[in-house]
Amino acid sequence: MYNGIGLQTARGSGTNGYAQSNKFFVKPRSTTSGGGPGGLHKPLRPDAAGAVGGGMRKPNKEILEHDRKRQVELKLLVLRDALEEHGYTEDEIEDRVAEARKASEAEAAAAVAAEEAGSGRGAGRPPLSGRGYGSVGVI
Repeated sequence: MYNGIGLQTARGSGTNGYAQSNKFFVKPRSTTSGGGPGGLHKPLRPDAAGAVGGGMRKPNKEILEHDRKRQVELKLLVLRDALEEHGYTEDEIEDRVAEARKASEAEAAAAVAAEEAGSGRGAGRPPLSGRGYGSVGVI
């Protein structure tokens, strides 16, 4: 034992009793400007009060594009299942899914173009729920 740290004896512990400090431990920062056990700390900036970790990062475009594609494929899969349940033939299902895929890709391309331009109704917002092929009745 060294300065009260570590084992009193290494017997029966399965270790050699060598005590090490954790070099990766980060002490929590105090938000007060008063002197505490850690000394004086600078108060946080009011504009960064909720963003202690460096602020908001911009989302990765590749990840957003992949998520968009996943949402389109999910809608197409739901449409395919609904058409199969209604008894459509495989050719009719393929035609309708292909039409829906073209429409979805055009809609996604328009959304990407509007987002890149910085304008648009829902810039930076998640898509509205309940809108898609799953909620539309099959004709």
